Amino acid sequence: MAHRGWLCGAAAALVLLAGAPAPSASASAPAPRDNPVVVWDINAQTAIWDIAAQQPNAQVRSFAMVSGAVYDAVNAIAGVPYQPYLVAPRTTGTESTEAAVATAAYRVMADLFPAQSERLRAQYDEYLAEIPDGRSKRAGIAVGGRAAAAMVDARRDDGAFGSQQWTVGDQPGQWRPTPPAFVSDGAWLGFVRPFLLPSAEAFTAPGPPALTSRTYARDLDEVKLVGAAGSTVRTADQTEAAIWWHDRRSVGWEIKRQLAVGQRLDPLRTARLFAMVDLVVADTGIACFRQKEAWGFWRPITAIRAGDDPGWTPLLVTPPFPEYPSGHACATGARMSVFRSFFARDTVQFHAYSVDADATRSFTRFSQAVEELVGARVWGGLHFRTADVDGVRLGRQSPGTGSATTSAPAPPTGASAGSCAEEDE
Repeated sequence: MAHRGWLCGAAAALVLLAGAPAPSASASAPAPRDNPVVVWDINAQTAIWDIAAQQPNAQVRSFAMVSGAVYDAVNAIAGVPYQPYLVAPRTTGTESTEAAVATAAYRVMADLFPAQSERLRAQYDEYLAEIPDGRSKRAGIAVGGRAAAAMVDARRDDGAFGSQQWTVGDQPGQWRPTPPAFVSDGAWLGFVRPFLLPSAEAFTAPGPPALTSRTYARDLDEVKLVGAAGSTVRTADQTEAAIWWHDRRSVGWEIKRQLAVGQRLDPLRTARLFAMVDLVVADTGIACFRQKEAWGFWRPITAIRAGDDPGWTPLLVTPPFPEYPSGHACATGARMSVFRSFFARDTVQFHAYSVDADATRSFTRFSQAVEELVGARVWGGLHFRTADVDGVRLGRQSPGTGSATTSAPAPPTGASAGSCAEEDE
């Protein structure tokens, strides 16, 4: 008998989390090299960052599309134990999960990156060649293809890469392009149609402190002192942390994969975790950038140079968009909250390596990572502390950051196209 699976608004992420107990270690879980979800997440990173060199504001959309499609394919083959994101193709359970994952990821990436078509096709064909030919393989390819097609169709004309520009001001507190490149980029993200949220204005930030406030004075003094390129008070560990968290390969990707492997998640739970994280982080980015557009606050380098130190330079190169709230803090707050919800605890050991810092940093709690990120953006000279704190709070408001054992809500009625999807009948 056919049934409906809906994913609507802020309830979407909670639905993805619902339907089964929190994940636990499994003696039958595959080795890292055998988990197709991990393999194709690495392949996605290669396409998204290593070759396309997408910046964080674009990366979040691409990863969400890949992970959402992969999740729908794996969830369908497993018998739909969780609500689908967009579609649940009819399956018998005998389809090749490996073929489905590869096809879902490949076809989404091929649509996102047509310039990489030959390389992606060769990678895909090589992977499929390792899967025995037969009915299971063909059926898996069909399931993955349908999941990818649903994702690509859902994201057409979603506002990505629009022509929006940041408002540039010349008064105290107003954002303007910063050295060395004096570039304005990424304003379009705040106007992209969210994956889960009803709108980009679903979550807001209270705003930066007044320039005459004690809070602003404290924040300004702090970043000026510890965030300078030649700071004599910033410790070696703080410098390493600042560079580690700033790595554009995003240590968040490695953390996600390391958790899946370290906690021995099977492909279904891995796909569920990756979809949760990437969809929620994408929507958090959209909401965060809409808030950047609303507040248009200046960066520390602008404020400090406009004051009494025209030669001040931060440790790290300042991103080309307004300061408040911190985009990295928004994303990390959401990401770590999802992890905590998914594993139903804060205490989980994990680590990740940064090429830029040439260092591995380890954590025993998800909240510990968030605390370090807040400081790291100040130590790098990129943010006032308030922007980081409020960014984390905005990220924690995002859907899917609540209890991992939340029951699935009943299917809503009158669901609008684009925010909800019906299972294939």
